[in-house]
Amino acid sequence: MSFRKPLIALLATGAVSVAGVGLAVSPAGAASQSYQATLAPLNHSTASGTLMLTLNGDQATITEKVSGLAATFNNAPYPHVQHIHIDGQGVCPTIAADTNKDDVINTTEGQPSYGPIGTTLSVTGPTTPAAGTELTAAPSGASIDYSRTFTLDAATLASIKANKAVIVVHGLDPATLSPQAQGEKSDLVPTLPLAATSPALCGALTLSQTSSVPNGGVSTGAGGTSGIEDTGLMVVGGSLLAGAAVVLFGTRRRHAAIR
Repeated sequence: MSFRKPLIALLATGAVSVAGVGLAVSPAGAASQSYQATLAPLNHSTASGTLMLTLNGDQATITEKVSGLAATFNNAPYPHVQHIHIDGQGVCPTIAADTNKDDVINTTEGQPSYGPIGTTLSVTGPTTPAAGTELTAAPSGASIDYSRTFTLDAATLASIKANKAVIVVHGLDPATLSPQAQGEKSDLVPTLPLAATSPALCGALTLSQTSSVPNGGVSTGAGGTSGIEDTGLMVVGGSLLAGAAVVLFGTRRRHAAIR
């Protein structure tokens, strides 16, 4: 009778674990990674927000909180289409991208910076690029509290891992635009005004060390709750290791008594 068998069994169940930075371990043993984006305003928008994406294989769970967007469109809650843009430079555009000088960076002008649509962050239905302008499937209103899990395609997955993925939330208040821009049509859906599909928020996805949407700015790991999180990991890890030691010690005593 070996005292090693109970310890090996305990380790196999995952009861004893060592936390890795930026990684969590699922019950099946597959490593997950979290990415976050701080959504900053574009085109005279006064909105702000944060987004967290947790990746398990090709399964993405997204949680997002946004406030300050345009509230109404044609006397109804304003639909704000939003996407993961891929295969660009992995950054948000600056005003230098406004090539026609109407004081608005439309979606096409911003594309060299953040790339084309890879995945649509719809509330229901498809998440493909083809669903990118489906207004009925978009979050709506001045605030967004979004949560959804879905399968990512290979192109979006590769772009996220290469640090080339950017979150863009569209839909501006026409009253904030220049007279020239107010009279222009959308570069994506010509039946809509320019404001309807132009970017309001933008943020690059970066690897995170947290697994929930941060409150306020993105944590750099040097302040906020980072110390508390590390302490919690140490306490949990210490407790699990202590439990393993008790099992091991008890098994050794029984082994000695049998002999």
